Amino acid sequence: MNITFEKIDDVNGKIVAQVVEADYASKVDAELRKIGNTHNIPGFRKGHISLPQLRMRFGKQVKSDILNRSVYEAVADYIKEQKLNIIGQPIAAEVKEINLADKDYTFEYEVGIAPEINLNLDKEVKLPYKAIQVTDQMVEDEDKSLRERFGAQVPGEEVDEKALVKGTIMQLNEDGSINDSEDAIQVINGIVAPMYFKSKEEAGKFIGKKVNDKVVFNPYNSCEGNVAELSSMLNIDKEKAPEVKGDFEMAISEIIVVKPAEHDQEFFDNVFGRDKVHNDEEFDKAIRTVLAQQFRSTTDYFSNLELKKYLIDTYGNLTLPKEFLKKWLKLANEENIDENTDMDKVYEEVLPDLTWQLIKEAIAAKFNVTIDEADIMARTKFIAQQQFRQYGIFNADEATIDNAAKHILADKNYRRHIVEEVSDLKLFATVRENVTLDIEEVSLDDYRAYMAQYQAQENNAEENAE
Repeated sequence: MNITFEKIDDVNGKIVAQVVEADYASKVDAELRKIGNTHNIPGFRKGHISLPQLRMRFGKQVKSDILNRSVYEAVADYIKEQKLNIIGQPIAAEVKEINLADKDYTFEYEVGIAPEINLNLDKEVKLPYKAIQVTDQMVEDEDKSLRERFGAQVPGEEVDEKALVKGTIMQLNEDGSINDSEDAIQVINGIVAPMYFKSKEEAGKFIGKKVNDKVVFNPYNSCEGNVAELSSMLNIDKEKAPEVKGDFEMAISEIIVVKPAEHDQEFFDNVFGRDKVHNDEEFDKAIRTVLAQQFRSTTDYFSNLELKKYLIDTYGNLTLPKEFLKKWLKLANEENIDENTDMDKVYEEVLPDLTWQLIKEAIAAKFNVTIDEADIMARTKFIAQQQFRQYGIFNADEATIDNAAKHILADKNYRRHIVEEVSDLKLFATVRENVTLDIEEVSLDDYRAYMAQYQAQENNAEENAE
């Protein structure tokens, strides 16, 4: 099969495939014999129909299928071998009915040529990057949080913001007296957690109270009428809970507070894993590393948004084969497009994504950026580790993280999303590695203000564009 490429202009081309009988004859015969051996054909036993008979009955269809499939595959291989940078897929210039009597054929395909993007991304290019400072106060706050998380529950003298309170809970009458009727709600071994109250006013009634003190509070207000919480607190049926809106009195019999963990080896192991941290200096360093990694995810995310905008603004003014792409989009979306569809509008809608995709491909080609299974697994393990941290599990072992990552990747849709994410992250990281970053360290509050301002500007730009 002889295949040639002709460049019509900067963005359009034509591929011509010259096909002779030797290119397809054996494939057609093989397919016809397969039909004869596997199909029940009236008047013939399976496998006993001659090749001429098969040609007479099925030759035209089989020949047409073989020709179209073989030529398209050959054209696709030719594009790869010749490294033709095309957009979309080749489109048949003309659909002709196959004449069985002919032996030689010519197939022509229209192709769109991707524009050449001359990227200038080296150390001479300076791009801004805002980094969040990890302060001593952040380390202190994280230390306090971790010590409380891994602390022990012990009896306390008075109720603080994170105490559990135990005691008897008695329903009150409207005049504030104890309701002693038979159907009155009484909880002998009650327990409440003011720290989880939705009402700060109700939670504040407990702060500073001691054993044997009595507190009048409103359970309904404490949980904003949440049926599940109310029924659990008062040991009543969920059906009855919405009706219980009055005050109750709690006689405190026990207060449970959290005694923060000490900086000892058990605490270090609980937070970072066995023998990873051994003293306060290493603990401080490890905390700063964790916080820096968490902030890096945030700062990289917004850096990626700014970097994408810079790349599109700098390289996004591309000359594209518009008419070819409109044809290709129409063929690729036949189910959703009819003769009344405005293809100019469809083209304009996909143009931003198409432009960005071409820029990404140019970056990948320039810096030889590829992703493999190791990259995908590393990202998925990071996601799994973050999920564990959200549930307070800081020292999940490698095997547990691996199993969680494999479970995540078993979802094909999630896997596809992660592959796209890894590809983009690696592209952005590659660009940052090859340019000069003008790093500015800012406080967390300043960074949040910067993000809000950036997002507002983007939203305004989108509204103006509409």
